[in-house]
Amino acid sequence: MGRKPDRKNSKHRKGAPSNDAANLARRILQFLDAHYGEEFNSKQIIKRLEIRDSLNKGGVEPVLSKLVESGAVSRNSRNFFSSTKEPGFIVGTVDYVNPRFAFIVPDDPEASDGDILIKEADLKQALDGDKVRVMVFPLKGKTGRTEGRVLEILQRNRDEFVGRVEISPRFAFIVPDFKKMHKDIFVHRGDLKGAEHNEKVVVKLTEWREGDRNPTGEVVRVLGKAGLHEVEIHSIMAEFGLPFEYPEEPNTEANAISDKITAKEIKARKDFRDVLTFTIDPVDAKDFDDAISYRELENGNLEIGVHIADVTHYVKPKTALEKEAYHRATSVYLVDRTIPMLPERLSNGLCSLRPNEEKLTFACVFEMDRSGHVVKHWIGRTVIHSDRRYAYEEAQECIDTQSGDYFRELTLLNDIAKKIRKKRFDHGAVNFETVEVKFKLDEKGTPLGLMVKERKDIHKLIEEFMLLANKYVAEFIYKKNNGTDTFVYRTHDSPDLDRLETFSGFAKRFGHQIDVATPQKISGALNKLMEEIQGKPEQNVLEQLAIRSMAKAKYTTQPKGHFGLAFPHYTHFTSPIRRYPDMMVHRLLEHYLDGGKSPDAEPWEQKCLHSSEREKNAADAERASIKYKQVEFMSLAEQKDYEGIVSGVTEWGVFVEITETKCEGMIRVQDMDDDYYEFDERNMRLIGSKSKKMITLGDKVVVRVVNTDIDRRTIDLEFADNDRKKPRSRAFN
Repeated sequence: MGRKPDRKNSKHRKGAPSNDAANLARRILQFLDAHYGEEFNSKQIIKRLEIRDSLNKGGVEPVLSKLVESGAVSRNSRNFFSSTKEPGFIVGTVDYVNPRFAFIVPDDPEASDGDILIKEADLKQALDGDKVRVMVFPLKGKTGRTEGRVLEILQRNRDEFVGRVEISPRFAFIVPDFKKMHKDIFVHRGDLKGAEHNEKVVVKLTEWREGDRNPTGEVVRVLGKAGLHEVEIHSIMAEFGLPFEYPEEPNTEANAISDKITAKEIKARKDFRDVLTFTIDPVDAKDFDDAISYRELENGNLEIGVHIADVTHYVKPKTALEKEAYHRATSVYLVDRTIPMLPERLSNGLCSLRPNEEKLTFACVFEMDRSGHVVKHWIGRTVIHSDRRYAYEEAQECIDTQSGDYFRELTLLNDIAKKIRKKRFDHGAVNFETVEVKFKLDEKGTPLGLMVKERKDIHKLIEEFMLLANKYVAEFIYKKNNGTDTFVYRTHDSPDLDRLETFSGFAKRFGHQIDVATPQKISGALNKLMEEIQGKPEQNVLEQLAIRSMAKAKYTTQPKGHFGLAFPHYTHFTSPIRRYPDMMVHRLLEHYLDGGKSPDAEPWEQKCLHSSEREKNAADAERASIKYKQVEFMSLAEQKDYEGIVSGVTEWGVFVEITETKCEGMIRVQDMDDDYYEFDERNMRLIGSKSKKMITLGDKVVVRVVNTDIDRRTIDLEFADNDRKKPRSRAFN
């Protein structure tokens, strides 16, 4: 017996065909627009749209015909349909955030409404950092974001990865360390180069055929057993493309350079060999690239010289030394070693301003009154003879105890530096005092202790005179021809007010008020905050969040200002032993002092871009090495409850910085089984659906370590009020 028709539903259907057709047309058009360049027949469209009821199935063909008539859809001779809407095309860089999708950051910010979301299936085997050409879909996706599809990989960012070997009877995979490499790499057993299960290796991609889920590679370097200090540091070096040794050709060139300074060279320079001069550096430093000279003038003023190693006197253009310095662009400081920009013969020998040796320098010499006002200055080449090499601690002790070598001169310099510093902040400079962590390591590299570096007056003294020299060199070149001469500047844009508003909201959760309503008030408000948080548990978290809300400083030939320092023009002149941009500055400065005309800016701009990229890479490598030691340190630390601060909140977990050790770990949402937590992205918090318990950035919490993973450089935590205590484990694989 058949069912009686439902009159209510029947009546609804009778009056609704036009609405159903319009809705169906909208769905079909959205689907075809989102799959620009592809063709589908009606059956495929029904299947892809998951249309199951017969009424709508039957309506697909008529709706498609109407869309073809309107010109919104085209039909070919085989009765396949496609969108006629024109997409956009952009070039950008892949930011592969997780295995499911990536974002493309457009080269031209004006080319798209923000970053473009690309689903994993549409990445065309692009990897993080790759330069790609993207087709931007005409309509935004379900997420409300602009979406697209990679059409072509223009340039691979990297083809070598560090990872751990996993061997099965017939084949092997390399599990990459790099968190943004979401594919294991298949390796034939014959291409393992002798690597064994659970060893760390460097693997080079050799093939990735279309349709293959994983790329194929071959091992090019075996690093050793995972978890060992030297192996893990080498893994970080390989991960960030840092060199393991200095190439032979530039080393040979460096060793062939004479250490004799000719009388002719001395005559061409201002002679400061009889003027009191000293260096102040970290106790373990060997590359002393700046020295300060001091003398009192007959008029009562002081002459203070900032003398910088004249690296470009030894490193000539178009040499192997020059090419390698440019390629490296910066020295890199890992927890246990320095990877120098220049070979040791130069960095620790010829160019290092060692005591009791004559050295060639480039200098900015100031005549100042005792209030720190610059009466006049001179920039040019000098020759010096350093009288004393201080470690920071030694020089600080001379000031504190008012005793020791040249304590009177150091004290006067310190007083002047404080006055210069105050003027800088009065003019709008921002005082960022970031927390730096240092490890005490045994002979095997195992962390025995962790300490926070303390910045004392002597550190600030050196900083102020280096800043002053950098500022005056930049202004000297700018003023020659009102900024039209090609030069290398260090610039820092004003912060984005929206990002600062967000940061202000975070600071309020710690009880700090920040007025960022106008650009004029920003620096004062931030400096007030930095003073308030000194020594407090939230200091490191808020400092890091404040820095993230700022623009990134960069190198460029554009004569823009430096917001953070409140300088109209600024450069890097004072560290040519460890920074390539300083070498560029020395070359251009010498060129102009010798009467040269302005060169074409474009080649210099490209060098600036390269230097900025290498600087970021070095900073990432340095952070990775610190994170590795933090994870190892916490794996060996006492098993106890630690106080911490919520330093980040995401949909997948809560980051907590442990106050005692400054180490950051994560409590994963999937492990928080007391409730189901939902992520409130706008307010950066998790909310329990039943308890309404909120976990917010800045919350003070108590946590315990449940797992440490050296491979992934992660620390897993849990809230200490979790009654089910889990045994702590440490993973090296």
